[in-house]
Amino acid sequence: MNFQLPKYKQPNFDQEPFLSAPDARIVVIEIDGVAPEHYHALSIYPEYFKINGEWILASESRMDGVPVLKTDGTIQVVEFRNLRVGDKVIVGRTEDASEGIYIYAKGFSSNDTNSDLFAFRSGRSRETAYSMDYDKLYKLLIHERNNGYIVWVLGPAVVFDFDSRQALSALISNGYAHAILAGNAMATHDLEAALFGTALGQNTYNQQSPPNAHYHHLDLINKARQAGSLELLLEKETIREGVVYSAITNNVPMVLAGSIRDDGPLPPVIADVYQAQDEMRKHTRRATTIICLATQLHTIATGNMTPAYTRKDGEIRPVYIYCVDIAEFAVNKLKDRGSLEVTTLVTNVQDFLVHLKNNLVSP
Repeated sequence: MNFQLPKYKQPNFDQEPFLSAPDARIVVIEIDGVAPEHYHALSIYPEYFKINGEWILASESRMDGVPVLKTDGTIQVVEFRNLRVGDKVIVGRTEDASEGIYIYAKGFSSNDTNSDLFAFRSGRSRETAYSMDYDKLYKLLIHERNNGYIVWVLGPAVVFDFDSRQALSALISNGYAHAILAGNAMATHDLEAALFGTALGQNTYNQQSPPNAHYHHLDLINKARQAGSLELLLEKETIREGVVYSAITNNVPMVLAGSIRDDGPLPPVIADVYQAQDEMRKHTRRATTIICLATQLHTIATGNMTPAYTRKDGEIRPVYIYCVDIAEFAVNKLKDRGSLEVTTLVTNVQDFLVHLKNNLVSP
């Protein structure tokens, strides 16, 4: 059976409290980068604003942004730092339409009530049964490969193991990735594995640590900086496999956001945190499915800038987010943000990737 997207059910604005609700109040920005008093900060849910008697859905919803009414009548979400003098910001801190602002969390809700109020193991933990989650994800990714925009958020653990690194490379090469968000470490250790067979000095297959292997990632970074780009490094060192190689050869964009911990870093790593955020947001705005693997900080950052819904072919649809980590605490950090569609799996990301490859990529 093919994957079926849930239908979005919009509120009935032909009834109360919507009919008698006032228009949303608007204040014009007077200082660049400064929101007005009583500004409205958006949630992750779809939000409607009453403008000239009509309820308008914000173009997207994203935490910590403010709604700005544009001259074309659309409502855009803007970060504080991007506010400009003259911008028309909607103000108000109620959510029930009483100030012309309505937050709607039930658009994709299921009517299924066939479950007990009390049940054992209702949370998500290492004891959870994930078989159905995997089956749903296989169907979702097959659908999204040609109909959506799949974004991977990757920690370095995905390339520390020989099989998982090969599995992820195969998934990328077979169309199951449209963008990659990561840091310096993931790309560095993937390229280190391609050149030296190690990741952070340890062999990715047999776990041995050859003499002076702790130099390998530094040597790799140095070679990349000498080459001037990852593309030239692949050519110069005749690298023909791995995650970075698969991404570059299949024109899958990678945003590598810098960290104060970085060695080197590699040439494409973005040192300016706000520039990195802007580049990441270009892809989270397009995302229909996001898969976050073994990287708590990148996962939380991505989750915070990702709308809970998006428009695709004129239709409103959910954005699916998967968070996979061996630590329960790490996956629950993203789940706690209240996203409509976060599915958490407490498991080894190396095993997770091999499962996906074995079920999605033909031998």
